[in-house]
Amino acid sequence: MSEPLIQDSLVILKPDALARRLMGRTITRLEEKEIDIVAMKMLHVSTKMAEQLYHQHLGKYFYPRLIRFITSGPVLAMVCRGRKSIDRIRQLIGDADPDLASLGTIRGDYAMHQTFNLIHASDSLLSAAREIPLFFSQEEFTSPLTPQFPWHSYPEISEF
Repeated sequence: MSEPLIQDSLVILKPDALARRLMGRTITRLEEKEIDIVAMKMLHVSTKMAEQLYHQHLGKYFYPRLIRFITSGPVLAMVCRGRKSIDRIRQLIGDADPDLASLGTIRGDYAMHQTFNLIHASDSLLSAAREIPLFFSQEEFTSPLTPQFPWHSYPEISEF
């Protein structure tokens, strides 16, 4: 079975992105790639939420640092939707290690440390399906505000 063309991804701007006032720049980069924000809220991540979000890293040496960091201040959580959005967003954000992230990516341009790397994004459809309900109910989703022109990334128009 092939992946759906239109995908939702959880994107979290972490405490360092908010403290460094990088929300607007980051959101702009997403919007410039025709990624729609269909849900958004600022919140403090509880330890329980953090443990659920990062459960795949349990037992790794950096796990406690991840939990401490994501719970250390407010975050901006978003559900981003678009054509093949999971891969597109992952390309936009760059490698988790800012020393390996390409210039022109969010982390390559702004991140300072592998732990303090500004942004989280779902890495697969399965991750997105597990992560999004930790932060949002379906009632919190809105319709994209983007006008539906033929060249817009969705709905896909094959005859154009």
